[in-house]
Amino acid sequence: MAPLTTYRDRFTNARLTRSPSGVLQVTLHSDGGKLVFDGHTHAQFVDLFHEIGADTDNRVVILTGAGDAFMDAISPEGFDFFSPRGYDKIFREGRKVLMNILDIEVPMIAALNGPVLLHSEYALLADIVLATPETVFQDKPHFDFGIVPGDGVNLLWPEVIGSVRGRYFLLTRQVLDAETAKAWGAVNEIVPAERLLARAHEIAETLAALPPLTSRYTRIALTQKLRRIIDEGTGYGLALEGISAADVARSMAANA
Repeated sequence: MAPLTTYRDRFTNARLTRSPSGVLQVTLHSDGGKLVFDGHTHAQFVDLFHEIGADTDNRVVILTGAGDAFMDAISPEGFDFFSPRGYDKIFREGRKVLMNILDIEVPMIAALNGPVLLHSEYALLADIVLATPETVFQDKPHFDFGIVPGDGVNLLWPEVIGSVRGRYFLLTRQVLDAETAKAWGAVNEIVPAERLLARAHEIAETLAALPPLTSRYTRIALTQKLRRIIDEGTGYGLALEGISAADVARSMAANA
């Protein structure tokens, strides 16, 4: 077990604060503002979630974003989708990050402070999902880049909102507002933006008051099905994504 002081300041794009009761708030950001996801954060978050999961002093984890979005911006910086070794890195990180989230064996709350246009699978692996009225969901970058959405969204959205709805959501790049997401089971509560973190901490403190083994083993019990789904399907989905990326690279080279 690594104490918080050994990893709290290691991550450029995550601000970590923990209450005396063990509620860890993880705020994803870029330079203090909303997160711009890129190849460097893709790698960084693998280690971030591993360290959080390894620290048994963490009793509850709140995952949120800075600024006016949870995650709605992406940069190609640091990504190499178009060479075998470059995609191998993406493949390995993509598999590990989701399992590392599931290996956080304490209750997780996603406090979605705004749009979630990429990596919504992070939120869907939480046990409780809070949103603001401004929160919307969309899987935007995969089809924008011309590649298969195979990084876990393909597994979790059909599981959470139903097979037909989930496939439609991904295939049409549907924008899902907070109210619809709540009605379909992807969001538990819609909270005014100014109350979002207060509500997350209110719930978290009740969970932190449970006996440690009770809260830990409840998280494990509730995520066994998700663990099987992610373990069985993520590698295959990412492989399909890589094949489509190789085809995009071939087309780009042919048209250059």
